[in-house]
Amino acid sequence: MLQKVLLVEDSTSLAILYKQYVKSEPYEFFHVTTGEDAKNFIVKNPPQLIILDLKLPDISGKEILQWIRDQKIPTAVIIATAHGTIDIAVTLIQNGANDFLEKPIQADRLKTSIKNHLKNNKLEMLVEDIQNTFNYKKYQGFIGSSLPMQAVYKIIDAVAPTNANVFISGESGTGKEVCAEAIHYKSQRYNKPFVAINCGAIPRDLMESEIFGHVKGAFTGATTDRKGAAMLANGGTLFLDELCEMELEMQKKLLRFLQTGRFTPLGGSKEVSTDLRIICATNRDPLLELNEKRFREDLYYRVNVVPIKMPPLRDRDTDIIDIARFFLKKYAKEDNKKFRAIKRNVELKLCHYSWPGNVRQLQNIIRNIVVLHNDTHVLMEHLPEPLNKLTSSTKTPEKSQEKQNNVTPIKPPANIDPPLHTVATSNTENDDKKTINTNLIRPMADIEREVIENAIDYCEGNVLNAAVLLELSPSTLYRKKQIWDTYEESD
Repeated sequence: MLQKVLLVEDSTSLAILYKQYVKSEPYEFFHVTTGEDAKNFIVKNPPQLIILDLKLPDISGKEILQWIRDQKIPTAVIIATAHGTIDIAVTLIQNGANDFLEKPIQADRLKTSIKNHLKNNKLEMLVEDIQNTFNYKKYQGFIGSSLPMQAVYKIIDAVAPTNANVFISGESGTGKEVCAEAIHYKSQRYNKPFVAINCGAIPRDLMESEIFGHVKGAFTGATTDRKGAAMLANGGTLFLDELCEMELEMQKKLLRFLQTGRFTPLGGSKEVSTDLRIICATNRDPLLELNEKRFREDLYYRVNVVPIKMPPLRDRDTDIIDIARFFLKKYAKEDNKKFRAIKRNVELKLCHYSWPGNVRQLQNIIRNIVVLHNDTHVLMEHLPEPLNKLTSSTKTPEKSQEKQNNVTPIKPPANIDPPLHTVATSNTENDDKKTINTNLIRPMADIEREVIENAIDYCEGNVLNAAVLLELSPSTLYRKKQIWDTYEESD
């Protein structure tokens, strides 16, 4: 179905001109001349975009805009304004309009603006649909409502009722085992065992016995028969974590078990059958492991029926704060401490950190704070390493350098090249030296902020347009902008 654009313009000649501009564009273009006609049209056929003239014969464009926002109609609104009323248009943008076009509107400007706003509207509707359909703030052991996690929840909901093998990948500490447990407890096997094996923590010579069990006398110390994880998980789910750590010979035996559902305990002579679901996980790049011949290709395709990629914590927006608050409340209760909240500047610090250890690292940080301190709020001085050594990434490069060096930075004149510093290299025989411009080295967070703010400026303050240009989630840009604005207000 084609998207709809409604032009509300009392000048018939201008309407004809604009229709001519967009006659070959892939959307439907409608025109009404009065505010009352606009309301009737919007109620019956809600358009995805409205181009709204400010001066109409019956109702002002400002009133129409207010009515649209009061009715919570999910449409973008572009104000069409003459040069003398640009200030009014800017005020209307602050009150809910998405953009403005100055009359006389040029063909290229009109087509580009319509294209961008229709694309943004489609993106917003998709985001809203995902959030409305899978708007979990807590889900089967997970904390967080960010879009990356909503996507994970959606896959879990879809795959859990089936018997399909699942392969979970992601950095350490992202919650791969929590994901496996969520699949198990939402499946028909929820009342059967969930057995987890960490393939990286078991010695190679014990791996076969750990998974398939052994009979008495199978090896020195095997004084009795022992069931392995495959039999213990019968009827339920076997979770093999860090699968890529398993040696190739054992991978071969695992593959046969996955193909037949049968295995022979170590030292035994009779095959045993079992009914279970296999979920595997790795913190490595499985494709790289394939290329390096450390992971069998046939096993990869056997277990990788439904892949789930767990997002790193740094990509989960405000989930960072929700998780921190959850663990603060949990540990304060367990340890009988008075902590009940996190100061805003501390939350900003948490949001700016890259969290290489992901959720597990954040959990340990909060645990450390609760154990070592007695207070009602988490303060900056409570933060342990490495957070207590980080300078705020929201500072400008000049402020950061001033804080680190305790000197006032002096900018060279525009026509003078910055000074070059000589840095010794350590891998040359003659101790050669190379020169680098250290003024060009800046914190990545500062560069990120500059790029995002430049994109927003280029889009005349429209965050959604900037998100499209940067190929980022609009929620990510809104979150970062909110953090920067809040930090500057607290300064």
